[in-house]
Amino acid sequence: MLPAGPAAASHVERGSRFLASVEECRSVAEGLAVRDVERRRTYDATHHVWAVRLADGSFRYDDDGEPAGTGGRTILAEIDSAGLVDVVCVVTRYFGGTKLGAGGLARAYGLAAARALESVPKRRVRRGEIRCVTYGFEDTGAVARVLMVHGAVRDGDVFSEAVCTRIRIPTGTADRLNRVLKDATRGRVSLDPDSAPPAVWIGVAT
Repeated sequence: MLPAGPAAASHVERGSRFLASVEECRSVAEGLAVRDVERRRTYDATHHVWAVRLADGSFRYDDDGEPAGTGGRTILAEIDSAGLVDVVCVVTRYFGGTKLGAGGLARAYGLAAARALESVPKRRVRRGEIRCVTYGFEDTGAVARVLMVHGAVRDGDVFSEAVCTRIRIPTGTADRLNRVLKDATRGRVSLDPDSAPPAVWIGVAT
């Protein structure tokens, strides 16, 4: 699942405040940018611990000066427990004057992250790919019907001497869609060739 919007939550542990925020991100760089925004917003905080989990299986986390393994790894475990990908969680700590120890820190960071991750709106997705269809104006109706029946998501049209429609389709369905387009237009229309179409996520109705 992917986050469908941001979320935030907090936890207080023996005087220390832990403020967790969750947002969607598509790369480690985007996750770092979210962390940097939080650092500027809460410039007077003691630590900004964070973790990123991406859809390709990669991840990154940082304890930001806390004892190793007490913050970032704990947040990442909560992300994985929530079943989310393409997500960053930043937990900001305001030190309350009492040391919590490694176990207390891990518990506090985990609780703050878990609360934010539980409240984040979620959307189910499946893997897809981006393709383009180019066709003459006389085939507009036929192409539109085929794309609708086969669940293609239209991302926009470019008009010139012909129409170029950018679509998202589930992975593994391109060959079948191509055959149906040809049949519906007497061979005039097919998917534009692409040996390595960009991967994308497609929302699943719930």
